[in-house]
Amino acid sequence: MRRRLLLVLLLFSAAAVAAFAVPLLSSTATERTQRFVLTRTGDLDRFAALAQQAETTGDEAALEDEVAAYVELYGDPVVVVDARRQPVAQAGLTSDDPALARVLDAALRNQPASAVPTLTPWSSGHVVFARPVGTGTRVAGAVVLRASVDRAAGDVAGRWLLVLGGALAAAVISILLVLAVTRWLLKPLAELANGVRAVAAGERRAHVASGSGPPEVRELSESFNRMSDAVTEAADQQRRLIADASHQLRNPMAALRLRMDTLSGQVKPEGVRAYTAGVAEIERLESLLDGLLALASAESAATEVAAGGREPELADVGAVAVDRAGFWQVPLPATPALAVLVRCPESDLAQVLDVLLDNAVKYGGAVRVSLGADRAAGVGWVEVHDDGPGLDEEELALATSRFWRGRSGQPGTGLGLAIADQLVRARQGVLDLSSADGFTARVALPLEPAL
Repeated sequence: MRRRLLLVLLLFSAAAVAAFAVPLLSSTATERTQRFVLTRTGDLDRFAALAQQAETTGDEAALEDEVAAYVELYGDPVVVVDARRQPVAQAGLTSDDPALARVLDAALRNQPASAVPTLTPWSSGHVVFARPVGTGTRVAGAVVLRASVDRAAGDVAGRWLLVLGGALAAAVISILLVLAVTRWLLKPLAELANGVRAVAAGERRAHVASGSGPPEVRELSESFNRMSDAVTEAADQQRRLIADASHQLRNPMAALRLRMDTLSGQVKPEGVRAYTAGVAEIERLESLLDGLLALASAESAATEVAAGGREPELADVGAVAVDRAGFWQVPLPATPALAVLVRCPESDLAQVLDVLLDNAVKYGGAVRVSLGADRAAGVGWVEVHDDGPGLDEEELALATSRFWRGRSGQPGTGLGLAIADQLVRARQGVLDLSSADGFTARVALPLEPAL
């Protein structure tokens, strides 16, 4: 973003500087060219007037003296001819010069002279000026002056240097202004980015400075600070709720179970059925409580990651899969030669595999476990497949919902897959369920960061 903003502002500044510098350079060159032309035209008019006077009086001495003095002073040669092309006065030029033939012809025919091109610092050489001598349609001769453009081109170069110097100063000021504006705009955004990285790195209540930048960015910084506090507070409250629920609910449940156990030998025959049903309900409540606390813990882990929880431990998918497969007495998976390390605590991955293997053993036939890694995609995966009846499309869509249970009639709380899904998503993973030739649950988790 910084580069794009700098590029846009610098291009705009360059266009603004060029917008005043280019016309100023052009007008400077045009003005100096006009002055050059007007000066030489005035000199021609003076020589033409002297030539007209010399023709009238027959005295050419004044004209010759004026031409000689002019050439000596300015160094631009001049020749004055009569209507028959015979020189009347000349200095530095001759009337029979082939380079002057076309100009003389045009002047003697009273044709207008061609325009002088605009002078530039790299202009050089000479410009030939010509003017007819006479009044009205009667042409009595012509005056030709060959003027050097070197001095005028030098003046243009000097003025252009001043203009370009001013343009350069304006460009430097524009660059400094652009850098200052860019810093003013982007520094708060960079601080926001650092704040986000601080939250992701595990810093609690990460704040950013909110006193600089445009009002909109300052408001955004203040909103970020409030959000950081709110997310951290929400994560703290959720952890406290789990701890309080675990303490406040487990103790009465344990006391109730203890009392039921002490009554086991004192129940009369007619009350055994009711007693057995009560014990079953207590066991069901204990299982449900354990499931709810596990689900809340999984959701708390997701919230903690979102709020900037610490980088999770790395788990070896092969080692965890072999351990849990051995516990559930299913065929051990073939582990890859290269260890598959994923960004997930071993306890969480083991809990997820316990849920999947428990379901597979309960509802399926033969169970098999496979695992591997997709290094290009940056994920490690483990699959649990069973040969059971599987689920239809509608059931697959509901399988990770809380308290949902299939039509198999097997006991359970309906929280297992919901817990597994939360634990996997908390670590930026994906739990994919499919039903083809049985039921397959695939867990994909991010691989360890590359060194």
